Amino acid sequence: MSAPLKIAIAGLGTVGAGVAKVLASNGAAIAARCGRTIAITAVSARDKKKDRGADLSAAKWFDDAADMAANADAHVIVELIGGSEGAARKTVEAALARGRHVVTANKALLAHHGVALAKTAEAANLVLGYEAAVAGGIPIIKALREGLAGNTITRLTGILNGTCNYILSTMRATGRQFADVLKEAQDLGYAEADPAFDIDGIDAAHKLAILTSVAFGTEVNIKSVHAEGIRNVSSLDIQYAEEFGYRIKLLGLAERDPKTGGVVQRVYPCLIKPEVPLARVDGVFNAVVAEGDFVGKSVYEGRGAGAGPTASAVVADIMDIAAGRRVPTFGIPATQLKALPSVPVEQHEGEYYVRLLVVDRPGVFADIAGVFRDESVSMESVLQRGRTEKSDVNVVIITHETQEANLLRALKRLQANAALVEPPHMMRIEDLG
Repeated sequence: MSAPLKIAIAGLGTVGAGVAKVLASNGAAIAARCGRTIAITAVSARDKKKDRGADLSAAKWFDDAADMAANADAHVIVELIGGSEGAARKTVEAALARGRHVVTANKALLAHHGVALAKTAEAANLVLGYEAAVAGGIPIIKALREGLAGNTITRLTGILNGTCNYILSTMRATGRQFADVLKEAQDLGYAEADPAFDIDGIDAAHKLAILTSVAFGTEVNIKSVHAEGIRNVSSLDIQYAEEFGYRIKLLGLAERDPKTGGVVQRVYPCLIKPEVPLARVDGVFNAVVAEGDFVGKSVYEGRGAGAGPTASAVVADIMDIAAGRRVPTFGIPATQLKALPSVPVEQHEGEYYVRLLVVDRPGVFADIAGVFRDESVSMESVLQRGRTEKSDVNVVIITHETQEANLLRALKRLQANAALVEPPHMMRIEDLG
């Protein structure tokens, strides 16, 4: 058996401690599978005295992670600090500058600086591993880079944020409102005290940007991802979606645009049919559907966060380095990644769900129908439900296929109508059949 692979861990939170536990519990099996043992020789974190539930006494302690990356006795630096700048970026850059492989779970860092870091790593014949950055314990990066490498990927669709999936699933099951379920998610540890990163779609956008690069050979471009969150999804929307035969999920979607040759990248809550695989993924689970020209649809589902699943993905990357297995960071050499044009969401074409809270008086629906007609938006189905205490009613519309720009013009005009009690609420309907 070869000499041990020495690793240094920057960040000993939930995931960092989880990595230590995986290596301690399954060390013998891991060594057998990759041909050498894996030894933690150095660690860095904020609190040296905190009990991490793992024996790290043999590892050298560093107060500064970037110092550890540059000077520790290690072949691999494992960055688990988080964030696109600051200590995380300095640590990764220091590691690569000193000729050390890097394994990270940091999707924000990769979404903002992934291409530059990949070019640096590949030029020095180093590995930049990041399986844990997307979808936790689901090996979707390995699947796209290796298992599906013989295919041209045509579309990716995924539930990429467990917090949002838990909230929407619980709202559907219980009928409770968003704010109430969000608080429960925070109490259970599924959502942060400041949940904006999750519920505004930012986390899912980072992950989608990375997946898009691997699937389509494009430069990682977080600025091209249109991201919306779930703050405005109400229990009424979930109820009405059910009546029309749909479920609401926060999805990340990426596909080639045949008209422009560009890449569409979108994160938003949308309506999907209950029989498609993603509709049945509930709770904190993640799932990704990859569509290839020869393989067809492949569905990958599992826990998208947490100590065990994320640590499992980190260790898998370390094992690849130990065994000498390597592929380009994003599937093809970083110097060959293409900067394809993005496609504005206003060019999206599809069906839409629209909910309008209006004053219940004669002529209001005729006004709505007239505006839709003028902007070339055709209505497929309409529901009018329940007066409120102020005699307002919800008018819910499913449109025929139209371009989003048309619908946005219609909604802008309607918003100026005095009969509307609140701004219009719109969601896309995605055909994933």
